[in-house]
Amino acid sequence: MAINYIYPDYEIARNQDRCINCRVCERQCSNGAHEYIEDLNKMVSYDEKCVNCHRCVALCPTRALKIVKSGHTFKENANWPGKIINEIYKQAESGGVLLSSMGNPESFPVYFDKMLINASQVTNPSIDPLREPMETKVFLGPKPQKIERDEKGRIKKVLPPFLTLSMPVMFSAMSYGSISYNAHESLARAAEEVGIYYNTGEGGLHEDFYKYGKNTIVQVASGRFGVHPDYLAAAAAIEIKMGQGAKPGIGGHLPGTKVGPDVSRTRMIPEGSDAISPAPHHDIYSIEDLRQLVYSLKEATNYQKPVIVKIAAVHNVAAIASGIARSGADIIAIDGFRGGTGAAPTRIRDNVGIPIELALACVDKRLRDEGIRDNVSIVVGGGIRSSADVVKAIALGADCVYVATAALMALGCHLCRSCHTGKCNWGIATQVPELAKRLNPNIGYKRLVNLMNAWKHEIEEMMGGMGINSIETLKGNRLMLRGVGLNEKELEILGIKHAGE
Repeated sequence: MAINYIYPDYEIARNQDRCINCRVCERQCSNGAHEYIEDLNKMVSYDEKCVNCHRCVALCPTRALKIVKSGHTFKENANWPGKIINEIYKQAESGGVLLSSMGNPESFPVYFDKMLINASQVTNPSIDPLREPMETKVFLGPKPQKIERDEKGRIKKVLPPFLTLSMPVMFSAMSYGSISYNAHESLARAAEEVGIYYNTGEGGLHEDFYKYGKNTIVQVASGRFGVHPDYLAAAAAIEIKMGQGAKPGIGGHLPGTKVGPDVSRTRMIPEGSDAISPAPHHDIYSIEDLRQLVYSLKEATNYQKPVIVKIAAVHNVAAIASGIARSGADIIAIDGFRGGTGAAPTRIRDNVGIPIELALACVDKRLRDEGIRDNVSIVVGGGIRSSADVVKAIALGADCVYVATAALMALGCHLCRSCHTGKCNWGIATQVPELAKRLNPNIGYKRLVNLMNAWKHEIEEMMGGMGINSIETLKGNRLMLRGVGLNEKELEILGIKHAGE
């Protein structure tokens, strides 16, 4: 028998005095971490199967369970921490690439946490959002360079296609297949009620959700899964996915175990087959090639829908964005390295890309310096966790933000990072019918609406405190930000002053 070198990360602590052998934990755990032993009339736990999703903890009627971090440790070695040792053991046993879910968990700087927001005092009075108008509406798309009038002096109202949002937040790309039908329904219904948009990701659009088309952004990725004329026509906007923050330079992979009849039909691939997206688009190797696809999509939709180009935040992101702004795209989406995903190679997720704050600041500056900032809107994602992050991102130059992990947490996600297994106990990142039904879309969409309404109120409060009454006035207004604990180079790239200046 082979030696198992890996000790469980977590232990299931069961209070036997409280446990009533109701077996709820056994029924609810898709990983088989609990079992009732009839001969002993006792529940037992298997720590090695626990992913720390908290499903059993949340549903235990007597609060007999809790998950604790394992006390197991290796001999201290600064160069060889336990995490690295365990990863080597796993690869020595499997011979495979390490896969991980959700975003980068490493302790890189979170620049949003090192920026503070300015507030009005005497000379520039604050605004009370409860009693005075506060404009959180956002328009995404090219901005006219000048006002044009007809022969009678009336303003011409013919504008390029654009998106109108009630607040500067959208639900980011999460494909049907990587997340469940009920999760997609929750996102679509919430987007419709709030007056924002949700993104289908690269998995096509389920036929049941075409009715939410006015609040839907469809994605065209390298695999072209689910892309056809009706799909493009159904949406409010089209996004070309060139990259994503969790795995820059890497394609997508949906395991065949998640490709059931519905996903197969939606993605237009054989049932049970792996959906593998190539790393590059095989028809795009230059900005000129990208421009050709941008205009092909515009032509296919009669120039009625804005086209977004999504890229990962990488070191030369400003130059790339400059080219995209000249490609005919209407919106640039930039995804930072803290962005989540259903599955990514661990080494890529934790070591490739740059923080969204730095990418956003340098892109906004580059486009302004070149005089083309109004040609495109900028949407950023990958690490947006709160309304304060939203305000800071807009002050750094974004028009709007994408959120995904925060939205999934509103649906019940506990960040157990096992999405790639397809065994999500909360019914979100799974296609197993018994698990997927655990997410009730009637409850899920309402929780998303509540989250967005709460953020909107907080955004209004923060703007009012700054003496600003519109998102447009906040956009790129870096005077409203100050850094704390940042070096001169970081302050220079962010374009902000240190607190106290």
